[in-house]
Amino acid sequence: MPDDRTARAVIRDEALRLFAARGPDAVTVRQIAAAAGVSPGLVLHHFGSKAGLREAVDQHVLGLFDLMLGELTGEAAPDLYDPGASGSLAEAIAGHLPAGSPVPAYLRRLLLAGDGAGQVLFRRLFALSARTLEALVAAGLAVPGADPAVRAALLLSNDLAVLLLREQLTEALGTDPLSGAGMARWGREMLVIYGGGLLAPPPSPDP
Repeated sequence: MPDDRTARAVIRDEALRLFAARGPDAVTVRQIAAAAGVSPGLVLHHFGSKAGLREAVDQHVLGLFDLMLGELTGEAAPDLYDPGASGSLAEAIAGHLPAGSPVPAYLRRLLLAGDGAGQVLFRRLFALSARTLEALVAAGLAVPGADPAVRAALLLSNDLAVLLLREQLTEALGTDPLSGAGMARWGREMLVIYGGGLLAPPPSPDP
């Protein structure tokens, strides 16, 4: 299948892949150009500098998450009464990104770096978590607790753990938590614990 991306998009995507794998500071413009099959001069022509390219990558990733968060909170949001649709961020990522996408790894770097783009993304994710909790409360599926902000933060922390510790969880569980099988395992236990605590009995087998 022919690649119909523009040269600018190819450069951005290759930079995203390399940044996710090695970290932005360890990647040079020349390496990005070689990966994209273009000259370093064309990279600078499109983005001005490596800092400009990194800004473009950040904005691209933020845009992807805006689309996913919009689906989680818009008219197409998951049915909260459906036990198979948790509406979690990790589930949205698993459902929207192809296998092997560098976006989850880049997200991890964004959040841990604590720079501007990472802070913007975290604020958006926390707002989503707060809205999700409010929706659960309105649907009679949760209570806000004495400190709704902390409760929303706990829900978000659980979701982000799947992304930030993906490699370690894959090794420990023998399943990629962002794969279909991994999300099914994770989501099943998560819903049981959220519903009844650590003393809750295991869910009944699927019919």
